Amino acid sequence: MLQLIQQRYGTAQRTWVMDRGIPTEAVLEELRAAENQVSYLVGTPKGQLTKLEKALAEKPWQQVREALRVKLLPQDGETYVLAESGARTHKERAMRLRKLKALWQRLKDIQQQDLTRDQRIEKLGGARDRAGRAVATLVQTTVDAAGKLTVTLDRNKLRVARRREGRYLLRTNLSADNPELLWRCYMQLVFVEEAYRTLKGDLGLRPIYHHKPERIEAHLFVAFLAYCLSITLRQRLKALAGGLMPRVVFEKLATLQLVDVRVPTTDGRELVLVRRTEPERDVALLLARLKLELPPQSPPRISAGKLH
Repeated sequence: MLQLIQQRYGTAQRTWVMDRGIPTEAVLEELRAAENQVSYLVGTPKGQLTKLEKALAEKPWQQVREALRVKLLPQDGETYVLAESGARTHKERAMRLRKLKALWQRLKDIQQQDLTRDQRIEKLGGARDRAGRAVATLVQTTVDAAGKLTVTLDRNKLRVARRREGRYLLRTNLSADNPELLWRCYMQLVFVEEAYRTLKGDLGLRPIYHHKPERIEAHLFVAFLAYCLSITLRQRLKALAGGLMPRVVFEKLATLQLVDVRVPTTDGRELVLVRRTEPERDVALLLARLKLELPPQSPPRISAGKLH
C-alpha cells in the first residue's frame, strides 16, 4: 500500500493513521526502516495498555480539551498516548451496564429453568456469546455435576473495566509536543467510519445491484456527490444551528410533500392545482434558522383532460 500510494501520488511527508487491528509489529518496523521515514499514528490492542499501565500511572495528565486529557509515555523512539474522553466514558459505561444487566437477568432465568446439566451449559454459552467477551468476563459462572448454576460478579474485574472505560492507547513516532494535534489526527478515523454510516444509513445508497463497471462507477460518483452535499449541510448547521445533525434535517424536511389536486370540470377538462404542504411549526423554525424560503404556491392551470 505504501508503494501504491507513492507511485500514484509521489513521495511526500505523509502520516498514516490506522486502527489497532491494521498494523502488526512487522509493519511498524517496516515503516520506521523506510528510506524516507514514514510517520504513523496507530491504535494499540487492549493488552498493550495492560503492559504499560504501571509506567503510565506515574505520568501526569495533560488537559487537551474540556472533556479530554492525555498522558504521554516516550519509549524506544516512539510515544504512547493514553487518551481519556469524558463523552466516550459515559457512552462505554452505558453500553457495558446495559449488556451486563441483560446478561445477569438471562443467567438468573437459566438458573430457574428445569434443565439438564448439558442443556444449562449450552444456554449459558449462548448467553455469554450474546453479551460479548468484554462483559462476559465480568461474571464468573460454574455448573456443578448436578447441573446447578452459580453466578458471581467479579468485582475486581469490574473495577478495572470501569477504570479503563473511555480510555484508549495510541502509538506514534511523531513528535508529542502537541497532544491535541495527535488526538485530532486519530479522530479522522471516526470521520471515515461515520462517512460509511452516512452513505449506508442517512443517504440510503446501498446495496448496489449493478453488473456493469460503468454503472457501478456512476453510482459511486452520485454517492460521493450526495455525501459532499451532506457535509456541506453539516458545515452550514455548525454556523446557523449548532447541535443539529443532517440526519435530523432530512427527517424534518421529509414531512414536506408536493401533491397534485385534479378537479374535473363540466366540459371534460381538469383544473390542476400543484400544492406543497405547509410546514409544521418546528419545520418552519428550522427553515428560518437555515435562512431558506419555500417557493410560493404555483397558480392553478387547466389541462385538456383525458383523450378519448
